Amino acid sequence: HTVHNNILTESILAVHTVHREQFFTNIAKGGKVTQSSMFGPERTIDGNHASNWHLGSCTHTQRDKNPWWRLDLLKTYEINTVTITIRGDCCQERINGAEIRIGNSLKDNGNTNPRCAVISSTEHGTSKTFMCNGMEGRYVNVVIPGRQEYLTLCEVGSFLVNVVIPGR
Repeated sequence: HTVHNNILTESILAVHTVHREQFFTNIAKGGKVTQSSMFGPERTIDGNHASNWHLGSCTHTQRDKNPWWRLDLLKTYEINTVTITIRGDCCQERINGAEIRIGNSLKDNGNTNPRCAVISSTEHGTSKTFMCNGMEGRYVNVVIPGRQEYLTLCEVGSFLVNVVIPGR
């Protein structure tokens, strides 16, 4: 409100804001998965965090050069965290040096998208959360670059994501 010559005038300012609502969910469950060689990639998004491959709860590639696993979220999200459960019955050292990559490109099967994190030594069967700080992407990849190796993952999910809701 302003007063000019004893006349009260009202100024109206229209403001459009974008509200970002952050939530922690397993958006992976509705996605599609594939990997460099097929031994159950869907096991990584089944909600089963058991870490024993022999019980059918983990995926496994062949001993591929640069083995990879990819999740298609079917739309782009702003991803803040990714939680990965690794194999607990053996072989946890195989995951050392694996990279989590997030982006919208399928070039080289998505393995050239921006890097969120590098997975280092982890304990048998543990779940570890990696900070991705709002990286945008439809595809989430885990790739072991530069060597011939088996890639075994037991669960990938529990993402902390931002959803943009216009006008709130």
